[in-house]
Amino acid sequence: MAGLLWTMLAVPGVAGAVLSCAGRRGERIAFPVGLAVAAVTLGLALAVAVVRPSAEVPLLLGIAAGVSVDGLSALLVVTVAVVVPAVLWFCRGAVGPRESPARFTGLMLLFSGSMLGTVTASGLAPLLISWEVMGATSWALIGFRWCDSRRVRAAGTAFVTTRAADLGMYLAAGAAVAGGAGSLAFRELPGLGQPWITLVTAGMVTAALGKSAQLPFHFWLSRAMEGPSGVSALLHSATMVAAGGYLLLRLRPLLAETSWAEEVVTWSGALTALVLGLVAVAQRDLKQLLAASTAAQLGFVVLASGIGSVVGGATHLVAHAATKSALFLAAGAWLTALGTKRLSALRGAAREYPSVGVAFTVAAAALAGVPPLSLWATENEISAAALEHGPALYAVVTVASLLATGYAVRAVRVVWSPARPDSARERDEEARGTRTAPAAGALPALVLLVGLSAVLGVLALPPAVEQLAGLIGVSAVGTPAAPETVLSGVLAVGVAALAWWWGERPVPVPRALRGLFAEWVRFESLARLLLVRPVTALAGGLASFDERVLDRGVRAVPAAGLWSARTVERGVELPLEALVRLVAGTARRLGALARRVQTGQLHQYYAQAAVVLAVLALLVVLVR
Repeated sequence: MAGLLWTMLAVPGVAGAVLSCAGRRGERIAFPVGLAVAAVTLGLALAVAVVRPSAEVPLLLGIAAGVSVDGLSALLVVTVAVVVPAVLWFCRGAVGPRESPARFTGLMLLFSGSMLGTVTASGLAPLLISWEVMGATSWALIGFRWCDSRRVRAAGTAFVTTRAADLGMYLAAGAAVAGGAGSLAFRELPGLGQPWITLVTAGMVTAALGKSAQLPFHFWLSRAMEGPSGVSALLHSATMVAAGGYLLLRLRPLLAETSWAEEVVTWSGALTALVLGLVAVAQRDLKQLLAASTAAQLGFVVLASGIGSVVGGATHLVAHAATKSALFLAAGAWLTALGTKRLSALRGAAREYPSVGVAFTVAAAALAGVPPLSLWATENEISAAALEHGPALYAVVTVASLLATGYAVRAVRVVWSPARPDSARERDEEARGTRTAPAAGALPALVLLVGLSAVLGVLALPPAVEQLAGLIGVSAVGTPAAPETVLSGVLAVGVAALAWWWGERPVPVPRALRGLFAEWVRFESLARLLLVRPVTALAGGLASFDERVLDRGVRAVPAAGLWSARTVERGVELPLEALVRLVAGTARRLGALARRVQTGQLHQYYAQAAVVLAVLALLVVLVR
């Protein structure tokens, strides 16, 4: 059965590498071959999830590269294998012949193969290999349209930020080797002694937080929106960003063995869910709104790993993958049709393309936590575990959940609102829109993902939670009771209705409520004066300091290096070069003189010998 697991990992990797190098010869067959490979990978993933094999091969110095499938990795293996063909199916017409569809499809397959390697890795050695391939292919996919310097810079920002955090994984691997973890297997890490276990935990937590775009590494995710929408759908759902949250769930025993790690991970996830939820509410760009919501939703997964709710985090990861991939594909369809992703220009987009609008609405309702959809159930599982951890964490999780309802409903309200006259002028700002809805053949992929986002909530129901906990090998933490579930559902619906009403035209409001709203406006103005403006001023000052001091300092280093190089060249290298040229020229002239007497005529050699003997005799006479 080990061969089945290796085959699942090799098929997308080998096929992706071949397609990436096919060039123009693979344009016509790229998407059919990619879909066929993705379908084969899906079949292998389902078989692997049932059989759950493990394999191990020697790597170096006694360190083995092991891969295995258990209950937790089986969930993610199937999730990745389902999302990839759906995204490729939807993207068939999004990449034109001039943009090398073979390279796009190949990179997508390589990207998905590296994610499969990440979730099946049983130790640090295979994890590092898959982690590196994932980082390289994500950079290539974000900057896929390399002729646009803005996209290339965005890809560089994402790559450098995640690579800086990835250094923690190398620190962890080195500390594990120094601490005596011979095979670098995950099961051996909790048994390390001090200070090695602290170094390993710190390195792994840093790498995971960076990859999942948690504070303070969150900013790279918004830059990654410069990539194609299909890339965003895959990167923000089941791969790349999900890898960090999955890694923390996988390393839950290691976090439990370190006194500080649980609290750091818990509050990093909670604060990211809260802060990035606020950022999403304020966004005016649909893809940026979805990007901020991705980091916020991954915050729930991260805090679940910190408080021990592995089942809640895993189910939330799976449900979020289906929901977010559907939302990004719908946003990409509107971007292709209308040439914009600005919210103000997307007013009426759902009315113009109702099939995409309905799919977007259902997926956004799931993101908002509206019952009985998927994220409502998984967020309740995490909220119940947070309540057991403490009231402060529960309050933060509740506010973050309500913010998710707010930004999801805001996006739905905008796309269903009647178009304004100025909306048409704002379109085609990025590219000339096709003004056509996605092809009918592409809609089944969107419908599949939307359907999964609606029904995957059954994974978080109490019977399913107990069964999943048994499959994963952990205890069920925080299974929500029925009253809490009903109350959270009612609250989500109420906030959704309030968010919808808030964005509509003013309606008659009682005088008392108008007074309350007026007080709130005054409070908001005061808060803006006391908080927003000082923070903005501080940010401007720091930006000025960065440009005038740090940036100039950085530029001064290579300038000083160039000056030193020129000085050494003028004072040392040029004189040495002149001396070398003098010696070479002298040797060349002496060689030319020596060749003149070498005529090949014997009588001349005799004459030369006679002259030499005569000179020697004369010298002997004179010396005496």
